[in-house]
Amino acid sequence: MELRDLQIFKSVANHQSVSGAAKELNYVQSNVTARIKLLEKELKTQLFYRHRKGMTLNPEGRKMLAYVNKILQDVEEMKQVFLDSDTPTGTLKIGTVETVSILPTILASYYKGYPNVDLTLQAGLTEELIKEVADHQLDGAFITGPIKHPVLEQYDVFTENLVLISQNKSFRIEEFMSTPILVSNQGCGYRSKLELWLKDEGILPKRIMEFNILETILKSVAIGLGVTLVPQSAAEHLSTTGKVYCHPIPKKYGTNSTVFIRRKDAYMTNSMECFLKTIAEHHYV
Repeated sequence: MELRDLQIFKSVANHQSVSGAAKELNYVQSNVTARIKLLEKELKTQLFYRHRKGMTLNPEGRKMLAYVNKILQDVEEMKQVFLDSDTPTGTLKIGTVETVSILPTILASYYKGYPNVDLTLQAGLTEELIKEVADHQLDGAFITGPIKHPVLEQYDVFTENLVLISQNKSFRIEEFMSTPILVSNQGCGYRSKLELWLKDEGILPKRIMEFNILETILKSVAIGLGVTLVPQSAAEHLSTTGKVYCHPIPKKYGTNSTVFIRRKDAYMTNSMECFLKTIAEHHYV
């Protein structure tokens, strides 16, 4: 079993196809297929379900992927240990939820100070990002916190107020039983706050509508489709023009904390150390 076999396996798993992996790795498809078959023969088990649309991991394949992610991460960290210099270089793969209003400031400051680092961003929901950092797919992520996780450590970024927004100037809590609630998919931090609030009040919403994009939720509130709970900064551009109105909520549910997470056992590269310093310089509560 060679290191490139593991890289091929991971690429096929990510793309769910031989053709996608071949394109990413610049291999011919027959080579990718042969290496996967050889790997399965060596392990004496199939790792994928084969179907007309491509290949997806079976239970054994998902187990294998966890080991492969760890091995490839260890190899990358080994390189960093020996190649890391005083000048931050290399890559940082960072995830983020949609509502990190201070993120552009952090990124601009980091790019200005460390232009040789190739920093990439990936948007997602808090639960997804936690899993991807824990599985070595991301170097770190900005999420809604705080969290308790056995392999992750967290750094405070900022805290801001959450507000209920609607198209109307006033809103009574009883209206939740007759007004649709617009939310992000499961795994969103401020959706969890809203659901906890309603649960504590013993309120069963009339209807919950899920959206993938925060901007769509905000625009839907502006045309009167329903109400939602979001960080105040996310609604400022609509509230200042009178398209939506912000309503305070109970203090227990009224704040949203953003934290940055990374694996506790990950090697601290110069690029990551400088990124954490940049976050600390812009930290506020």
